[in-house]
Amino acid sequence: QVQLVESGGGLVQAGGSLRLSCAASGRTFGSYDMGWFRQAPGKEREFIAAFSWKGISTYADSVKGRFTISRDNAKKMVYLQMNSLKPEDTAIYYCAAARSPYTTVVITTTSHFGSWGQGTQVTVSS
Repeated sequence: QVQLVESGGGLVQAGGSLRLSCAASGRTFGSYDMGWFRQAPGKEREFIAAFSWKGISTYADSVKGRFTISRDNAKKMVYLQMNSLKPEDTAIYYCAAARSPYTTVVITTTSHFGSWGQGTQVTVSS
């Protein structure tokens, strides 16, 4: 089990950028799939991006080309660089971790991820 703490959220104007960070604890960070999800008011939590323990990254269509996920296993950190932000990106953003037996695919469902951070608010004004 890993403990996760997000940071970097805030208020930004449409078209701006933010970089979210997720700090993880635990000795086996490198063996976890890492993901970012978001939840807007009145909506279900949705997948944004993931970076598997084997180095595979994948994105939701809604953020492809605007967001970039990265990880630094030595520092036990995961990042989400968000560019060209839109008002519809406003949500609480969550970092998540999952142990995975898969080496060639990334599972992106919320049920795959067993560890979650507390979330960080991102608000994009128009």
